[in-house]
Amino acid sequence: MAGDPYSALGVARGASAAEIKKAYRRIVKTDHPDLNQDPAAVARFKAATAAYDLLKDDEQRRRFDAGEIDGQGQQQAPQWRQRQSAGAGGHPFGDAPGHGGDPDLSDVFADLFGHRPGGRSAGFGGAGFGGFGGFGGARADQRGHDLRLALQVDFLTAARGGPTRITLPQGGTLDVNIPKGVRDGQVIRLRGKGEPGTGRGDPGDAHLEVRVTEHPQFRREGDDIHLILPITLDEAVLGGKVAAPTIDGPVNLTIPRGATSGQRLRLRGRGVNGGDQHVELRIAMPPKIDEGLAAFFETWRRENAYDPRKGMTEGP
Repeated sequence: MAGDPYSALGVARGASAAEIKKAYRRIVKTDHPDLNQDPAAVARFKAATAAYDLLKDDEQRRRFDAGEIDGQGQQQAPQWRQRQSAGAGGHPFGDAPGHGGDPDLSDVFADLFGHRPGGRSAGFGGAGFGGFGGFGGARADQRGHDLRLALQVDFLTAARGGPTRITLPQGGTLDVNIPKGVRDGQVIRLRGKGEPGTGRGDPGDAHLEVRVTEHPQFRREGDDIHLILPITLDEAVLGGKVAAPTIDGPVNLTIPRGATSGQRLRLRGRGVNGGDQHVELRIAMPPKIDEGLAAFFETWRRENAYDPRKGMTEGP
């Protein structure tokens, strides 16, 4: 991430840790590559992720604000002017405690070279430049940052489990095996699938927050599955066997003679992880009422009339 991490997240420099986290979550919800394939959104997401990784660490944020590291977390090289000093034989820093007497640079050199007022400058005459952390030397071993990503999973994959693939913010893809019965909002942790560490540091982990999409037919409550099943008028009257969809494929369901809309039937073990499937019957009239059907019911109503609403309109 180049540039200012505060700008990448859209927050002020004085923003609190909570405000920074809130800003990052807002960007994840709108610009994550699994939700928004627009190249500009992908770029914003990558920049925001790198910015959040830097600013969520109090020490890294302090060092960035102090100008010690840049927006990529790399050590900033101090900008100094070459000064001639008779006592230093032309050494750019001179021999005075303030490195040439510039008070604005004294703290910078103290951090880099271990110099403190009234003391000696560590590094000259022994350790050499390779001994200064982040200045010509190797970076310390450090564990890689964790990744926190939103993972969109379709309803049936969440119920049955199975493989899926996600796009990583730094580029590339990651194959993920979705456990059977995963729930909306559940977090899947993938050890070692986060950002690589530095030196001999271990890689971070990937934390995937599952977002299960809705299904046009099934609805889940706990480990039970609910389904509304249309049946024909004759199936309701005469009963019979019909094909009913389940998360594992269609099964034969016995419709009882005289079934009615709203009646519930249960398919044991056809839910998630041993749960049940509950089937609510709903009588669907034919798309067109022909003359023969109408004539039949005219005769039937004269001889078998009944009132299913009896008592509903009577006063107290």
